[in-house]
Amino acid sequence: MPQKEIFDVTIIGGGPTGMFSAFYAGMRELKTKIIETLPVLGGQVKIIYPEKNIFDIGAFPYIKGADLIDQLEKQLEPFQPTICLDESVLEIQKTEDHIFEMKTLEGTHYSRAILVTTGLGSFEPRKLTFDYPEQYEDSNLHYYVQELETYRDKVVAITGGGDSAVDWALTLESIAKKVYVIHRRDKFRAHEASVSYLKKSSVEILTPYLPIELIGDEEQIHEVTLQKRRQDEFLSIPVDYFIVNFGFISENKQLKEWGLDSVHNSVIVNQKMESSVPGIYAAGDVTTFDGKVKLIATGFGEAPTAINSIIQYLNPDQVIQAPTQSAEYGTEKFKQHFD
Repeated sequence: MPQKEIFDVTIIGGGPTGMFSAFYAGMRELKTKIIETLPVLGGQVKIIYPEKNIFDIGAFPYIKGADLIDQLEKQLEPFQPTICLDESVLEIQKTEDHIFEMKTLEGTHYSRAILVTTGLGSFEPRKLTFDYPEQYEDSNLHYYVQELETYRDKVVAITGGGDSAVDWALTLESIAKKVYVIHRRDKFRAHEASVSYLKKSSVEILTPYLPIELIGDEEQIHEVTLQKRRQDEFLSIPVDYFIVNFGFISENKQLKEWGLDSVHNSVIVNQKMESSVPGIYAAGDVTTFDGKVKLIATGFGEAPTAINSIIQYLNPDQVIQAPTQSAEYGTEKFKQHFD
């Protein structure tokens, strides 16, 4: 029987926070594994927002989602963590010798500590609340934006009032022939600066309106019918593409199955990013605490805190100071890679 391989830390979730956590764990010379449910690293950013500009990454005025993931993969490269894709952790147990066993359909993984970075968990888009031909989703009704060039010189209507809707409208302004933003309220939920840019842009803002009907043939939409909220006033706009940004329905039901204290699909953590189970930590959008702000930048800040706490957990008899400058603890392999 082959000897089981035990890792210092196993990161459950391979989105941006999980990837950066693995990088930092490599800097601290921990033997690291990532387990990711999707067939690729990058999480929602890679699957849903590859073309979306992200604005909350320090030193980047903006960066496309796909480019951010590419940079994170490059950052990971020197440390070569073990990566298990298309694999979901179903059960976590702790043995008498304090080793965590994580069971998946593919087998069992072993680790001295665990870092949960599953983000918002499994997700699916919130869809339109009225009936429409399902085949429209295969043509010009979109819940994700995959390729910006799809919309070049086209008339695009976007419905939603959050950051995603506003950011997509501003991104598509210079690409599409015409962009509409439809929102059921006069006030948007997006960041104030983004809303200010939107109001100064060429994007036509239609508020407070709700989409109530899609008009088209058997294959695609040609018009969207809108109703002014709480009024018998209607408006139809011609479209080449209709993008729905109502957010996503997320689920992290496995958190309770793993024995973690959670609320609203989020792991409750303290300032050390410790969960209710000793040896299991969490970082990124999956966590909650007083004052929590769910941004990628926040997850990047929580990752080193979690990894440093894990190092102290793995070495309880030592007082370990976290390095304050990367140059102090960069390995030779890391330095050579980026020289």
